[in-house]
Amino acid sequence: MGLNVRAEARTLQTDPILRLRWIRDFKFPDFGGLVGFLIMRYLIALLALVGVVVASLALHVHYSTETEPCSINEKWDCGIVNHSPYAVIGPVPVAAIGIAGYAALFVLALARRKRIVLAAVVVGLGFSLYLTHIEKDVLLVWCVYCVSSLGIISLMTLAALAWQLSGRKKAV
Repeated sequence: MGLNVRAEARTLQTDPILRLRWIRDFKFPDFGGLVGFLIMRYLIALLALVGVVVASLALHVHYSTETEPCSINEKWDCGIVNHSPYAVIGPVPVAAIGIAGYAALFVLALARRKRIVLAAVVVGLGFSLYLTHIEKDVLLVWCVYCVSSLGIISLMTLAALAWQLSGRKKAV
């Protein structure tokens, strides 16, 4: 395309074949992979902080005897989930394990440990899916914090995968 931007814009508006080629050939600036590298690293760290907050709220419910604000109806009750036998592994509450896991992911993301982050989020996703199975099929009650944590770890898994793939060289 030439230097006349208005003529090019008019041509793109009127010529559908040229428009499709422009869309097909458009590439976001990559700056050598730096942008994707930085965005994914900080996105994972931010999601880990949100995960710490959500897991902390679940831990509060675990130790609380009051009526919880997330006790919505008979299908959504964090108290039932967090006071069940599945809410602990030995003497350790699952929410405390979540806090530790999210905190570790925060540190690993900021330390640029892409492979370890990817492995850790896949393990976290698997554990979260197991706990979701317990909620759905055993307890028959959902926890808002647990479902939120599943969403967070799912997003972190996608971001870690994108981060891992962002540094790869493309075949010519």
